[in-house]
Amino acid sequence: MNSRDRQTVSNILGRRSIRRFEERPVEKEKVSLILECAFAAPSAGNARPTHVVVVDERSTLNGLAEALPYGKMLSKAPLAFVVCADPSGSDIARQYWEEDCAAAMENILLAVHALGLCGVWLGVHYAPERVHAVRNLLKIPDDVEVLGIAATGYPAEKKDPHGGIPEGKIHVNRW
Repeated sequence: MNSRDRQTVSNILGRRSIRRFEERPVEKEKVSLILECAFAAPSAGNARPTHVVVVDERSTLNGLAEALPYGKMLSKAPLAFVVCADPSGSDIARQYWEEDCAAAMENILLAVHALGLCGVWLGVHYAPERVHAVRNLLKIPDDVEVLGIAATGYPAEKKDPHGGIPEGKIHVNRW
């Protein structure tokens, strides 16, 4: 068997950012499994600061689409996972919540793809106006950080898998 054909490797290389969705809800069993995968992500010092807000209300998805300049696809997505963190639990949680949440987000996107769905990661954390809008719409407490959103659904477009390594991006032993 070719190593590229292994299921996990194939899933990683096949995952693409898809922004067009079918008008079809995502089954609760799939949502539950995606969440289980999110919380299987590594966490620095096992601090586990990650929280996820699951959004499937059309009015809330539309509000997010309106509030986020690069989130217009949320108006067509049937589902979104908003990855957040409560960093107050420990010094490690305060230092590494971004890495923990990024690992959870990637697990969400990989699980989504493995289940025949699609998604796209929408950055929120580094734009204070976006954090404020998401926080207000979803009633997220002020002491909880917002990393990003995975707009999710059944794909209405298809993209070829990733292939190859970009020229000049690999350095061995030294830059």
